[in-house]
Amino acid sequence: MHYKMNEIKYPVPPFTIETARQKVQAAEDAWNTKDAERVSLAYTIDTEWRNRSEFLNGREEVRQFLKRKWEKELNYKLKKELWSFTEDRIAVRFEYEWRSEKNQWFRSYGNEMWEFDQYGLMKKRYASINDVSIEDKDRKFK
Repeated sequence: MHYKMNEIKYPVPPFTIETARQKVQAAEDAWNTKDAERVSLAYTIDTEWRNRSEFLNGREEVRQFLKRKWEKELNYKLKKELWSFTEDRIAVRFEYEWRSEKNQWFRSYGNEMWEFDQYGLMKKRYASINDVSIEDKDRKFK
């Protein structure tokens, strides 16, 4: 697969503790923009995803999924934490808060397993997520 310079997402494997943390922070920052186009560019053209019980194949499916997600999950705010890493894989725990269109707040907890290609693009993402309804007064991310 041929890549242009703007398709390389630094840092690239092999990861160190420092570059793994940078990769996690970059993902958190990007997802908090809620810009599906921008976020989708961090994934390979043929990326494979499992998000909860939904299976996605390819960057375009990811982009469409993210658009739907952020249309439903209002006032979305995410925090990610590096859990573990190897040369080309990163494990993350995360939590995020969002509000439904009926004004019910939720906190979602989960774990992600990421695998990257040599250009720093994510080729696999597996996410397990659980939602808990919360009161506005119990929000952490205001």
